[in-house]
Amino acid sequence: MAIWVDADACPVPIREILCRAATRWQVQTTFIANHMINLPPSPYIKARQVMQGFDVADNEIMDQLSAGDLVITQDIPLAAEAIEKGADVFNPRGQAFTKENIRQRLAMRNFMEEMRNAGQVTGGAAPFNQTDRKEFADKLDSWLQRNRKPDNN
Repeated sequence: MAIWVDADACPVPIREILCRAATRWQVQTTFIANHMINLPPSPYIKARQVMQGFDVADNEIMDQLSAGDLVITQDIPLAAEAIEKGADVFNPRGQAFTKENIRQRLAMRNFMEEMRNAGQVTGGAAPFNQTDRKEFADKLDSWLQRNRKPDNN
């Protein structure tokens, strides 16, 4: 069991939560990005820098991913692939991507992309806030409790 983080757009507070959890729960956590990421020293935390390019980080995650792993991403197509491979997936706001909802999320993503391409002003996501941080922390804690018991408790 491992945690894979699509780190290019991962908010810093979420990165901090993941690093604390990786060490506490002794779960290998790898941050994959096309730029350098500062992470605290831990035998359970790794950063992997990939070349810039379309889906390079996504492809690296998919190459390393195993069934039962956790993926943290905002990228809906990556989420769909990871689910198909047997991973659990949620975004940095703590919202789960599941077999039951991924098709709808993909359809909405594609619709919004078409609207942007047509010049429609659609706005972006709401600013990341303390509620999002708490939702993510709660979701991660629940996932870790279901999937791994800490050795020091």
